[in-house]
Amino acid sequence: MRITGLDAWLVNLRLAEPYTVAYEHVETAPNIFVRIETDKKLVGLGCVNPDKAVCGETPDSVLAALDGPVREALLGADPRFVTRLRERIRKYLPDAPGARAGVDMALYDLLGKMAGMPVYQLLGGYRNRILTSVTIGILDEAETVRRARDLVAQGFRALKLKGGLDVDNDIARVMAVRSAVGKSIAIRFDANQGYDVPDSLRFVEGVRGASLELVEQPTARDALDELASVTRKAPLPIMADESLMGLRDAFRIARGGLADMINVKLMKCGGIGPAMEMASVARAARLEVMVGCMDESALGIAAALHFALAHPAVEFADLDGHLDLLDDPAAGAVSLRKGTLIPTAKSGLFSDDLDH
Repeated sequence: MRITGLDAWLVNLRLAEPYTVAYEHVETAPNIFVRIETDKKLVGLGCVNPDKAVCGETPDSVLAALDGPVREALLGADPRFVTRLRERIRKYLPDAPGARAGVDMALYDLLGKMAGMPVYQLLGGYRNRILTSVTIGILDEAETVRRARDLVAQGFRALKLKGGLDVDNDIARVMAVRSAVGKSIAIRFDANQGYDVPDSLRFVEGVRGASLELVEQPTARDALDELASVTRKAPLPIMADESLMGLRDAFRIARGGLADMINVKLMKCGGIGPAMEMASVARAARLEVMVGCMDESALGIAAALHFALAHPAVEFADLDGHLDLLDDPAAGAVSLRKGTLIPTAKSGLFSDDLDH
């Protein structure tokens, strides 16, 4: 089997409800879809959500990478050699993890279709579904509570609140949500690098009665000493997100005890294969793993879900990036039932084809 074609195109997906985090306001989600063709008429699909702030990529840079170095590396190659092709592309694109992730997804999608198996089963199949949190952006207290109640009524059992702009306001919102939804709903908090060490510790102390499940990336991504200080002093699990890009970062965080948990996102690390490696490092260091996402099409969410279902180190999921996307071409790639994500039973990641 040989790769005979690669196509990539941009779709700017609008959000049903724009949201705000500590460093930006988001109204649209650019997603680049990747389609790999073979001489056996099988097609592999992937997608990329470029994020300049996190991964340093733009839609233009991803499209240029896919149309140049990636196409050159893939055409004529045997797609069954996923690791070989991934390493070949990484040499050309060391600083383009999203572009690499889109190709990695498409190759695994192909591999699953060749084997006639869902990708998570092909990778070993540890579980067949996982609970996901759903995110509430930075809103005023009353609207945050209204939104939390509405999501719980829809069946979600884990909420993630965004913050990082004002510690006192964040404390008030967390406590109000806990009072509104009761003790049975998990609450997570993401400061998106908005705090320093004193603010982080003041927040943790202020929400002591809320039984938070975790606090995600309280400090600046490059301030690893600050992250480590919060981790050592806080009585809540502290998770690294923006401070964690690839395998080397996972090792650095594990070796230094810089965080209690890591958030693995395919767009940051380069795809399913690298994510599996990072999760194994975390497991060896007894760090808990959450699989996260950007504002990705359901196709990207499916890839992250299959990774999560295959690796035993992944204990938490935050895979809600597709829920607010309007006119997603890959809608249906995953199912959501009472806050739990379930893959399709079909081979690969996504059984349908896409065109533009």
